[in-house]
Amino acid sequence: MMKYLAAILISCLLFIAMTFPSVSADTFEKRRQEMVEKDIKARGIKDKKVLDAMLKVQRHLFVDESQISKAYNDHPLPIGEGQTISQPYIVALMTEAVALKGDEKVLEIGTGSGYQAAILGEIVREVYTIEIKKELADQARERLKRLGYKNITVKHGDGFFGWKEYAPFDVIMVTASGDHVPLPLLAQLKEGGRLIMPVGSTVLHQNLTLVKKEKGKNIVRKLGGVVFVPMTGEQQKR
Repeated sequence: MMKYLAAILISCLLFIAMTFPSVSADTFEKRRQEMVEKDIKARGIKDKKVLDAMLKVQRHLFVDESQISKAYNDHPLPIGEGQTISQPYIVALMTEAVALKGDEKVLEIGTGSGYQAAILGEIVREVYTIEIKKELADQARERLKRLGYKNITVKHGDGFFGWKEYAPFDVIMVTASGDHVPLPLLAQLKEGGRLIMPVGSTVLHQNLTLVKKEKGKNIVRKLGGVVFVPMTGEQQKR
């Protein structure tokens, strides 16, 4: 009798394993399409490269299991270590704002779970991303490797200092806030390059700030209010 019940249980588990993922994948794909249409495209994001990347990258694979049902909601989600995965619209906005053509070398500060890096990896030639929290860096590195992103390199370290080994960069994207743009990052920005970062003196409100280096000068443009977790490490000391 016990063997019979065990056989039934195994059969049920196998059926669930074979059936549920495909249903979930269809559901996630539908929700991802709705997210792009309602929360991104309808709010003014027009760059096809950005929209295609947002459609392709499976955000539910970059959130904690407890947050999967909220993966395609248009708001940040906790990912552990006091950090968050950014709101989808803000990810799209920042990506569009730096005007990617596809052949760029990009430095990202604040890897988090790796979602923004994956979006960039779908568009540009190379992505170098730095995460100050070692556990998050290790998880993101493994996740991105598992998903097949060979053009993304993850480093555990303090993003304040950039990554001189691979500088200069066409684009630098900082996904944590600070009251100023770190000078080492500006120094590693290529002529004609763009840097985007939430800049502000409070944790409740910052201005999304775009800096373009033209003839050695930094041209600054503010894109609007945002809320990001603050940069830690050297940034907090200065």
